[in-house]
Amino acid sequence: MKYYDAIVIGAGQAGTPLAKKLAGSGLKTALIEKRWLGGTCVNDGCSPTKTMIASAKAAWSVEHNKSLGVDSGNAKIDFRKILERKNDVVKKMRSGLEKGVSETENLDLIEGEASFTSEKEIIITLKTGGTEVASAEMFFINTGEKPSIPDIDGISDIDYLTSTTIMDLEEIPEHLLVLGSGYIGMEFGQMFRRFGSKVTILEPSKRILKREDNDIAEEITKILGAEDVIIETETKAVAFEKKSGHILVTIEKKGEKSSLSCSHILVATGRKPQSEALNLNAAGIETDEKGYIKVNDRLETSAKDIYAMGDVKGGPAFTHISYDDYRILVENIIEKGNASIKNRILPYCMFIDPQLGRVGITEQEAKKQGLDIKVAVLKNESVARCIETGDERGIMKAVIDAKTGKILGASVLAEAGGEVVTILQMVMMGGITYEQIKDCVIAHPTYAESLNNLFMTLDQ
Repeated sequence: MKYYDAIVIGAGQAGTPLAKKLAGSGLKTALIEKRWLGGTCVNDGCSPTKTMIASAKAAWSVEHNKSLGVDSGNAKIDFRKILERKNDVVKKMRSGLEKGVSETENLDLIEGEASFTSEKEIIITLKTGGTEVASAEMFFINTGEKPSIPDIDGISDIDYLTSTTIMDLEEIPEHLLVLGSGYIGMEFGQMFRRFGSKVTILEPSKRILKREDNDIAEEITKILGAEDVIIETETKAVAFEKKSGHILVTIEKKGEKSSLSCSHILVATGRKPQSEALNLNAAGIETDEKGYIKVNDRLETSAKDIYAMGDVKGGPAFTHISYDDYRILVENIIEKGNASIKNRILPYCMFIDPQLGRVGITEQEAKKQGLDIKVAVLKNESVARCIETGDERGIMKAVIDAKTGKILGASVLAEAGGEVVTILQMVMMGGITYEQIKDCVIAHPTYAESLNNLFMTLDQ
């Protein structure tokens, strides 16, 4: 048996830096990873998908630029080069992590899958074969999530794609059918449409993006529709069948069944925690009904000196949240502080084009809570920078506390939407009022300047 001061299970965006920091503080540490360093973000999530989305934006721009007086002909997609660039980006980022881990003293990287045998002991099924037993005083779990596959008749008989396996495609789909209109489905749907695929998105609910306000969802539907992405709401797939080299899909819309044929299917109906193989019961670690590890505001599990971070603990599944979990644990474990996840202001960005940047609560959430609010809304067709660049798609809105004038949340569907919403996040952190932003002198003509105009709408 190997003995450690700390064992980190999972080398995602919290696990890798935490293992290095623990080892650097003098603790003998092991980092266990069954796949690759970097987790989903580096290997088949944020970095590779946004790299390919950049190529898709370039393809869209070829046609869009004609309206700006620049005609360079038609876009020619070299999918092999797009994939090569994506793979190069992943290898560069992963190799950087591998170098950092290998050069860290007191840190052992063990390639394999861990499973608890008791509160302080695990058995590791090694990637090279065989097993190894290890124990530690502290454990940190960062095993993340994986795609959840719905139980649909015939789904096991087809070669469906997930957000992971779609990254390995070597050809552009003729017709990509996407199950689900969440961030994964929307980003991949728009991207492959721009590469030349016919794209159909099926959403069982009455509209896409239920967590966003209705006007934001409507605007996104309009934008994707203009690119001939077909979105079928109140529609679900109920059966699959292989037929003549294609996939025959039986769909149900408002109780009526019909069929369509497609070449590829992307299952983007949700994700689930990678917690089952951990044998958490052996360590006394409690989970919820979906398998997510329960933690308190300090990321402590129900078992002493065992912590969970990132997606496996539930809540919003974003890289930056996982990384902030790492920061909190460093402050509490190494620096003996009292950091907490309570009251974090959580931003996120959906990388469709234009981007949807989001922070805080939505208008529908505020109304559900019975808050006294003001709502500022501005279409991008009224924003000087958008007019000048020839891209007036999108909308901005902010939810404001009617009594204090402070920002409660914002949605920015626009070019650089993620960057603009970050300004509002900092405004929220600083307790700045909308009146102060309205009267702030911001450089002209910038996207940020639109914040002046956004809050001026409340004076009308």
